[in-house]
Amino acid sequence: MSSSAVAPSPVPHGGRGVDSTFIHELRRICGTDHVLTGHDETHVYDCDAFTLEKSAPDVVVLPGNTEEVAAVVRMCHERGVPFVGRGAGTGLSGGALALSGGVIIALTRMKRIIEVDLRNRRITAQAGAVNISLSRAVAADRYQYAPDPSSQMACTIGGNVAENSGGPHTLKYGVTVNHVLGLTVVLPNGEVLKLGGKEEDSAGYDLVGLFVGHEGTFGIVTEVVARLVRLPQTVRTMLGVFETVEDATNTVSGIIAAGIVPAALEMMDALIIQAVEAAFGFGFPLDAGACLIIELDGLEAGIDAQAEQVREICRTHRAREIRTAHSDAERDLLWKARKRAFGAVGRLAPSNITQDGVIPRTRLPEMLRTIGEIVSRHGLKCANVFHAGDGNLHPLLLFDERDPAQVKGVIAASEEILRACVAMGGSITGEHGIGIEKSGFVTCQFTEVDLDVMKRLREVFNPGELCNPGKLFPTGKGCLETTMHRRKSVAL
Repeated sequence: MSSSAVAPSPVPHGGRGVDSTFIHELRRICGTDHVLTGHDETHVYDCDAFTLEKSAPDVVVLPGNTEEVAAVVRMCHERGVPFVGRGAGTGLSGGALALSGGVIIALTRMKRIIEVDLRNRRITAQAGAVNISLSRAVAADRYQYAPDPSSQMACTIGGNVAENSGGPHTLKYGVTVNHVLGLTVVLPNGEVLKLGGKEEDSAGYDLVGLFVGHEGTFGIVTEVVARLVRLPQTVRTMLGVFETVEDATNTVSGIIAAGIVPAALEMMDALIIQAVEAAFGFGFPLDAGACLIIELDGLEAGIDAQAEQVREICRTHRAREIRTAHSDAERDLLWKARKRAFGAVGRLAPSNITQDGVIPRTRLPEMLRTIGEIVSRHGLKCANVFHAGDGNLHPLLLFDERDPAQVKGVIAASEEILRACVAMGGSITGEHGIGIEKSGFVTCQFTEVDLDVMKRLREVFNPGELCNPGKLFPTGKGCLETTMHRRKSVAL
């Protein structure tokens, strides 16, 4: 980074430099067809999957490579125009929102798999490559890119890096940071930085680890070098059916306590079961209180004995039925139902908010009772589908966004749920990030000293906060007050 770069100051919505000359230069860099202006073209970029918050950019550019991204960022830096990097827009915390207007740099054209290096088990891709495309590129050779967010059919690898995304199979295989080895990054002044590479361990500071989870506030990732792993020799996928959520969550603790680390251990409650069964017709029992998806993988030798041990643990905790997928097609349909559960919830209510708290898994029964009490007190319904094996909760609060009273209730309930997670020794986010959704709430988990260190770190890379402004850090208001104030401002 150049120490002589002048630090720009954040600017109000619109930016002092977004004029006809600026737009003309963007078109020169990226091509006329790849620069979007006007409400009709930009309003679809006014939010990500966190739809309670909306703010349209002044212009959207779709660069085709790192050089074009760098040229756009240099222009923004020189003119003091705020900018935000964006992938597929599947984020759930408002991280890709253009809170200060300016430019959204959408990386969805940059989807090329640059190199597959099977000898060294590495794959290099542009940041706009869809997550599943990495595994598909190497599936014929029986390799995979292991982190598999539920949105993997749409989310991009660059967005996964920004949020340090997880997924069902990261219980055994680890999250994004465990699989990313190198990054190409455009810094907020337009400089291009290469971090890490194909090697397993780089000398010096772990800047790759620093950038994974930066939520787009250090710069824009344009290329990713990731680790590939072998597909397992064999897989056993089971569905445990339980009368109560408590029996299902106690089974989770029982499996882990037995020294078994499944590839995945996912729970769905009654509301989710009803929604996914209506959507996919898998054959879920509609009268069940909860279902556990339990997947084991590894060597053929010994896996059947381990599967029987899991079944016995399920029976100990009063599972009324234990099914086993008998074909790849049956297994694929089960995972399709799980990974598209968030979309299926649209059958239950016009709107939903997906929370993302983490607790020690031994406290799952207690936490789910607490969630039920909270949502009932606010007159809401909640569906639960989550990564039970690592205590990463995803309660979906059901409501109607058109009703201000319900919006107020759902935000208040969300705040209470997150406070309960922290009180139980957990965290306010596992994989969805802070973004703007929780920026007014981080003081619940972090001290002033913690936040000061984080802010100073951001200033090293992003002085002036032109890059993804307004994210991560508190505004001085609580989560509820901040969000309701923003919604009122938008309405005005």
